[in-house]
Amino acid sequence: MLLAGALAAVLGGPLGTAAVYASDKAPKISQEYRSEIEALQADPKVQAAMEHVYSLEAQSLEDLVELTEIPAPPFNETARAERFAEMLREAGLEDVRIDEIGNVIGRRPGTGNDKRVAYAAHLDTVFPEGTDVTVKVEGDKYMAPGIGDNTRGLVTLLEVLRAMEHAEVETDAEILFIGNVGEEGLGDLRGVKHLFRDGAEKIDTFIAVDGGNSDRIVYGGVGSHRYRVTFHGPGGHSWGAFGLANPHHALGRAIALFDERAPEVTSVGDKTSYNVGRISGGTSVNSIPFESWMEIDMRSGNQDKLDDIDAVMQAAVMEALEEENAGRLDGPALTVDIKRVGTRPAAMGDPDSPLVQRTMAATAALGVTPSLQISSTDSNLPISIGVPAVTISRGGTSEGAHSLDEWWRNVDAHLGAQLGLLTVLSEAGLAE
Repeated sequence: MLLAGALAAVLGGPLGTAAVYASDKAPKISQEYRSEIEALQADPKVQAAMEHVYSLEAQSLEDLVELTEIPAPPFNETARAERFAEMLREAGLEDVRIDEIGNVIGRRPGTGNDKRVAYAAHLDTVFPEGTDVTVKVEGDKYMAPGIGDNTRGLVTLLEVLRAMEHAEVETDAEILFIGNVGEEGLGDLRGVKHLFRDGAEKIDTFIAVDGGNSDRIVYGGVGSHRYRVTFHGPGGHSWGAFGLANPHHALGRAIALFDERAPEVTSVGDKTSYNVGRISGGTSVNSIPFESWMEIDMRSGNQDKLDDIDAVMQAAVMEALEEENAGRLDGPALTVDIKRVGTRPAAMGDPDSPLVQRTMAATAALGVTPSLQISSTDSNLPISIGVPAVTISRGGTSEGAHSLDEWWRNVDAHLGAQLGLLTVLSEAGLAE
């Protein structure tokens, strides 16, 4: 069954056309998991931890400003990682390290079984080196690139850890507090891929923090294929070498053909998108370029549809190459390099699985109606290999993600940490 039909059958409603897919009805929560969360809330230490979240507000705002003002562009998260590792130690963890790829991993030992729960937020932002990340404050609005996505997620992890340490909450399972690299852009989930590489220590449950709305529970992954397509030729003078095959002309043909044919895939069935995000090449206005390149992003929550749009793109590129070469008057033929630079698997979780049920029950227990959605997050990878995973709210409200005008407001921000506490503790189990 296609994704749209499957979700409609499970959740009781059709899918919309937004960037994420959501049910139009509240998903069903089993009484078993409602009772489990109620029992957690009744525990005196859990109550103390939940209450302590409120007292962390001032500290959390200081942390948010400090971390936001440490640049963390893709592939250069080191400075922020080092400071976040220090913050985890200051919050009570003794075993904190930065692994070989740059992930910060803080270990909070369990007392019982060998289960391991990962609670993670990504360190990186989309903004290139040199971006002004100075935080400006207007009333209760904090403004800076990356302040919500996902610096606030890192702060939520710190809040949960501090609350657990304050209340001396012990768990059966070991909990890993992780600041991971490589979630944004061409980072290609490299941090999470490293955590789940062959031979890595086992992670039984993965809970990511990356999103604003408190009702949002991401339980499935929007997959993506990303390419850099480069046409190569000899290049030459625009007058003297006229008649040579032109890489820019081939690139233009490829984009036009792709754009004309893509609706065969995107106009039916599950939402599927495509975007030519960057193009470049050439040396001067009076030179035939020797290369022309573009970067393309294609997405879908259905892997078959993602493969279909990928095939349309590749066919358009090859046809454009043939047409440009056929029309040349002189010189060698162009060549093309189609390089995959990013792969996020499309993957669906199960609304009836223990982790999703516990997350929904925890959300409902906080007075919020849960909304199951799919999106593109660090959870894509573990879900695709059968590891239970969700992505949940970081608390507060925010807008302008991936823009220079991004802002975050301290509106019900405590819900992020309290949801994290209940979800993590329900998965890790309280120590006897």
